[in-house]
Amino acid sequence: MSYKKLKPFFVFCVAVIPVEAFADGSLIDKIYHPYVQLMEREIEFRSSLRSDDEKSPANSTDTYRIAYGKTLKENLFGEIYLVGEKKPEGSFSISAAELELKWQLTEQGEYLADWGVLFDFERSFNDEKNEISAVLITESQWNKWITTVNLHLSYEWGEQTKDEFDTGLSMQARYRYSRMLEPALELYLGENSYGFGPVLLGNIRLGKGKQINWEAGVIGRLQQSTPETTYRLLIEFEF
Repeated sequence: MSYKKLKPFFVFCVAVIPVEAFADGSLIDKIYHPYVQLMEREIEFRSSLRSDDEKSPANSTDTYRIAYGKTLKENLFGEIYLVGEKKPEGSFSISAAELELKWQLTEQGEYLADWGVLFDFERSFNDEKNEISAVLITESQWNKWITTVNLHLSYEWGEQTKDEFDTGLSMQARYRYSRMLEPALELYLGENSYGFGPVLLGNIRLGKGKQINWEAGVIGRLQQSTPETTYRLLIEFEF
């Protein structure tokens, strides 16, 4: 697929970025990459733990996700999640289920940037809210520097929530120091999600076709409505 075909969608997403994003949750989480690997299966665990002061809003719930995913076609990857939440008072519950489908649009290295798009559906059990999302993914490499941009557009509806469109932007710039260690910086822009901070990423190979990808980061807030600190952790076992 050519850049000319993708350009209108890209321009549209950039145009709507100033709209406030993700009013009921935090955008600070996983940054997606556009690639799909043949015959891949994975088990994923990730968490976003938030530390707040008394002046910040009550949006400080810790979030946990566990998922199973596999390659469906050479350029399609599907994943199903269970989402758990731990409230500030200490209670824990399974709060939602989520389905994702990632579509790799271009071959790696075919253009100056690699492109993909992610489609997501989430059903919240607690407030019977539904959300559908599309994430435009682009990634570019210059020498040992890799820049990844995610542009989010979502629509949520339900009996107990206001029907609305939301947008968001997340970015990652990482340095390929080695396969096992890549330092990075991440930026998140969205309502209750204005954050910036360092992240470490790595890859551990366990044998033929098996590896562990890990990420750990500390994201500080850029405005008062965001939790003071978000600790981000991701572990993927690919086999």
